[in-house]
Amino acid sequence: MSRCLLCGSPETLSRFRSSDRLYRTTDCFFTVVRCAACGLLRLHPQPSPEELRAYYPPSYWFAPPKGNRQVAAGRLEEAYRRLVLRDHVRFVLDVLRHVEPASCAVPLLDVGCGGGLFLRLMRERGIRGAGLDFSEDASRTAWREQGAPAICGTLDHVPLRAGIFGCVTMFHVLEHLPDPRVFLSAAHRLLVPGGRLVVQVPNAASWQSRLLGHRWNGMDVPRHLFDFRPRDLEKLLKICGFETVRRKFFSLRDNPAGLASSIAPALDPMARRVRARKEHPRTRLALDLAYFGLVVASLPFTIAEAACRAGSTIMIEARKLP
Repeated sequence: MSRCLLCGSPETLSRFRSSDRLYRTTDCFFTVVRCAACGLLRLHPQPSPEELRAYYPPSYWFAPPKGNRQVAAGRLEEAYRRLVLRDHVRFVLDVLRHVEPASCAVPLLDVGCGGGLFLRLMRERGIRGAGLDFSEDASRTAWREQGAPAICGTLDHVPLRAGIFGCVTMFHVLEHLPDPRVFLSAAHRLLVPGGRLVVQVPNAASWQSRLLGHRWNGMDVPRHLFDFRPRDLEKLLKICGFETVRRKFFSLRDNPAGLASSIAPALDPMARRVRARKEHPRTRLALDLAYFGLVVASLPFTIAEAACRAGSTIMIEARKLP
């Protein structure tokens, strides 16, 4: 995309160059530029679809269990994820209170559902939902491990009737898309009149972004093609037929862990798993404990920045306009 997604300007200013700090899927360097007119940050030039696929590890954002020890570790990891996903669940439950149940065939569609844990948590609270993920392995895991009905595909090509969902959620999806307008327009079509969209992205105007620059985990070069500030995201939603209703700047799952991974990417458990490092069980335990300690130590800072509306993520509830 040579022109700005939001304002159409072709003029850019180079911000920085970086490589894949977290997963090290490539040694190539990529340039993040700022739109000279509106300030939107983006990767330029964008990698081709074939190149992008190579930057996503097979177990990206989910871990299929293998072996008894892995299963036991997976249960502990799921217990932790259930804890930190509670604020996501509460946010969406509040959103669904504004949707008339009789108006939608299915209350919830989670785009980028990964292993399906969020859908399971919603089902445990009486909310039926379906998932969508581009990864066949993730969709299969959602069905098998969480009992969550999930489709493998992309939102712009999924064979679903218009106007059947009360709420569509996209947690950390838009920043990965070559043109986010395509998914947002598809979500608009699938929602009932007055239906709700919930989106979450890293906040490029956060304190973490300003302090850490290219070392901020929220940039996640080269997988993040856009880096949104709150005003950028709200403008994009308005372009695609949505009205912002509510904003949230703190995520227990994402904000403290994001800061910990920015400071010490080599400690990140998912990064270590993706890099297939051979670790002695004691070494693994020590590294996991060190990372968890860093996450806990990050809590006061991340709570403070969120209280100042500068948290490292922003979650928005938006209403579908006619």
